[in-house]
Amino acid sequence: MKPNLGIPENILHLVSIELNKLLADEFILQTKTRNYHWNIEGANFYEMHRFYEQQIVELDEMIDAIAERIRTIGFYAEARLEDYLRLTSLIEQPYTNSQSDQLKYLLGGHETIINNLRRLIPLFGVKYKDAGSCDFSARLMQQHEKMAWMTRAHFNG
Repeated sequence: MKPNLGIPENILHLVSIELNKLLADEFILQTKTRNYHWNIEGANFYEMHRFYEQQIVELDEMIDAIAERIRTIGFYAEARLEDYLRLTSLIEQPYTNSQSDQLKYLLGGHETIINNLRRLIPLFGVKYKDAGSCDFSARLMQQHEKMAWMTRAHFNG
């Protein structure tokens, strides 16, 4: 049964398309973070290993929330790797054990997502009249802004 949210189904479909792109970006960013969590080396290994682990947990919660938002508005969340790779706007960089490069790549991912969310907030709120998805996106943006700040705080190069 389709939900009756006071927003036309064709508009909710457009929202779901954007949310699925966001879901793909989040999944790719989490995978990058996990890669670095597994492969970090150096004198501050433990600190960075824990930092990446914390970010993985936060991203996992965000991924779940986005998928649930897509389901809430009556559509299916994309959940295949093939779909994520097709939908993402993030780029996979070469493998690296360099903390500086890892942080630079993760920061770029967060900032790409932040800028996309800034685009989605007025799209959802003003154009599509979907205050729920607008508010949801604003909260995600705040989380990514904080995660980007934490990432910049570890960056030393």
